[in-house]
Amino acid sequence: MVDLRPQPPLNRQTARQERLLVWSVILGMLALTTLPYLYGYLSCPPDKQFMGLMLDVPDHGQYLSWFRGFQSAFLVSNKLTPEPNEPVFFNLLWWTLAQIARLTGLSYAPLYQMFRWVSGAAFLWVLYRLIACFVADIWQRRAVFLLTAFSSGLGWILVVLKYTLTKGELLYPLDVYIAEGNTFLCILAYPHFILAAAFIVGIFALLWQGYQKRQLRYAVLAGAAALILGLHHAYDLIILYGVWGAFFLLTWLRERRFPRHLFWSEVLLGLISSGPALYAVHLTSTDPIWAEVLDQFANAGVYTPDPFHLLILFGLPLIIVASTWTGLVPLGNLDDRSLFICTWFGVGFLLNYIPTDFQIHMLNGWQVPMMILATRGIRNTIAPAMSEWLASRRRAWLPERVSQYLMILLLIAVLPTNLYLWSWRFVELRRHDYPYYLYRDEVEALNWLDQHADPSDVVLSSLTIGQYVPALGGNTAFLAHWAQTVNFYDKRERVERFFDAAVSDDERIETLRTFNVSYVFYGPAERALGGYDPGRSPLFTEVFSSPHVKLYAVQVYSQ
Repeated sequence: MVDLRPQPPLNRQTARQERLLVWSVILGMLALTTLPYLYGYLSCPPDKQFMGLMLDVPDHGQYLSWFRGFQSAFLVSNKLTPEPNEPVFFNLLWWTLAQIARLTGLSYAPLYQMFRWVSGAAFLWVLYRLIACFVADIWQRRAVFLLTAFSSGLGWILVVLKYTLTKGELLYPLDVYIAEGNTFLCILAYPHFILAAAFIVGIFALLWQGYQKRQLRYAVLAGAAALILGLHHAYDLIILYGVWGAFFLLTWLRERRFPRHLFWSEVLLGLISSGPALYAVHLTSTDPIWAEVLDQFANAGVYTPDPFHLLILFGLPLIIVASTWTGLVPLGNLDDRSLFICTWFGVGFLLNYIPTDFQIHMLNGWQVPMMILATRGIRNTIAPAMSEWLASRRRAWLPERVSQYLMILLLIAVLPTNLYLWSWRFVELRRHDYPYYLYRDEVEALNWLDQHADPSDVVLSSLTIGQYVPALGGNTAFLAHWAQTVNFYDKRERVERFFDAAVSDDERIETLRTFNVSYVFYGPAERALGGYDPGRSPLFTEVFSSPHVKLYAVQVYSQ
């Protein structure tokens, strides 16, 4: 099995090699994940602008909106919906980035890359620190680290089917593109997820050190870190409370005496960090706009895959764990390290299916105990069996040697899906199309709104442009996000009908007046929705014009 005994101190040469490995992986990972962004900027046509994003633009649109709002206020309103609402929302991460931008003058694009680098480096560094607490054997420690950093699932099989049997259709795309639990994909395009994972791993490392030393000051530090985590990603507090609480209960059952340190560390963790969770519950239960936002999480249709598809999502490591899992009983056979890792994995699996619309976020960080247990499964079960099989054929390989070869093969086997995800970014960006690129005329029109329109003015546009309106124009979008835009499907239909030439002006006037629309954005994305041209109607006055885009002020209120 993976050696979970306390490890002896490393000699200087070994310690130097360990640091070299960690920093080589960090620098290599950051360089590799930066290449698609460089391609996006360097290959951009003269008439377009690369927006610095390459996956999940709608969600990044809401983050950009917060980033913009926090530069001038401590609390922000929801500017991705036209309904008037009070500035009651706070997020520490985007507030911090906004202050850095305000003080340095950096725009979002370079700041986003710096944020991505810092988040990725922080996770990988903290990850290795935690692995060192639980895996004594240096070779296996490195294997767990590399597997956690680069592992992906069996989605490459679906990609092969896409280009062979399914005629260009990617079956079950979520089995390929879900980011939570995929370290490489998070560093590539979801830095807020990997930062949250770094906090999860770091907090568990602090709690573990405190437990080993029986010092509650580590629990206080863990609580402070959890408070920071909760202020930017409150969902993840559920993981911390659930795993550490279950570890406390199972330790109590195993030892048949009350583990006072674990109890008080759980209490301190909860007392110090529960404020953000209470704030989130209060916000989404008392404010009608934010209550609707939470209710609309189901619009994404993204939930934790069922166990079969979960095996596809995580691939061979999860299959190995599932096939070699020895369980939590009898508890007396598990030392502290084994019990915690098994608890983290087992409780994590249950949390993945909590009955909420945000259950998918519970996958974040789950890859860490999975890779440790996969390594244990290989060494404890698979390698000895294979060594015995080889011995029966007069090929005497020690289990340790077999285990090392299997680790290398596993590392190679887990790469293809991430290789596809990385290379496909170049294919997507080579198209130089929405939503990763906007016409420069569209950006200029949004800049005009920034300089001439009031931040409270509502701008009606396609969803493609609407997701950028609050961030670049600073205005309120009519249609911008599948959850943040209240009554999303109704507003999407209203926009489609607005640009439908067959619809009467009376219906357009009803939409404009109901939601107090001030401007209509009219560019290539809007023309693609229908044949209606606002420039031919007395309802609007042109205020901005360029070859691709026109902006119209709504005049219906003066009629």
